[in-house]
Amino acid sequence: MPTSLHKTRKQISKKRGGEVNALHAKSRDSKRLRMAHARDIRLEKLASARTKKEEPIVDRIEYFHHYLTERDVSKLELSEVQTLIHNFVHQYDEEFDEVKKARRPGRPASTREDLLKRKIDALEDEYEKGFLIPDVFDEDNGKKLLGYEGSWAYLATIAWSKVSKAGKVSKGDFPSKGIM
Repeated sequence: MPTSLHKTRKQISKKRGGEVNALHAKSRDSKRLRMAHARDIRLEKLASARTKKEEPIVDRIEYFHHYLTERDVSKLELSEVQTLIHNFVHQYDEEFDEVKKARRPGRPASTREDLLKRKIDALEDEYEKGFLIPDVFDEDNGKKLLGYEGSWAYLATIAWSKVSKAGKVSKGDFPSKGIM
């Protein structure tokens, strides 16, 4: 995919009749190159931030997608879903325990340990209030989830629901703003 900098450099080289080897520091062309480079950096930062925000949603979808394809089913019962959610919430427990045991006595918690603790606490808190998952209680939606190929656009077609620890199931909305 050509970037702004690449396109701008190509336009300037065509205008100058070949390679762009020497430009005056304050010339219009060098300013165009600097601005194109700054735009590319800005767009790259925005894309990485968006990817980081969307990662928890994609992880949940892939977790349930993997379970459904492994079992070759398109509908799950509440008890099975609650077990899956419990396993998803506590997937970082072993790593957290290892990091905690590796720390010397009397030392403060490492950054990794703090991050894992916050992640586990946030997931447990969300599970208490209502854990957002793709609606796997409906067979049609389960078939849609089985057809998931990894694209973000496909996620909007899948229905979502919230499952609380108490067993209450309610309709949920697509988490376009991220989960955590």
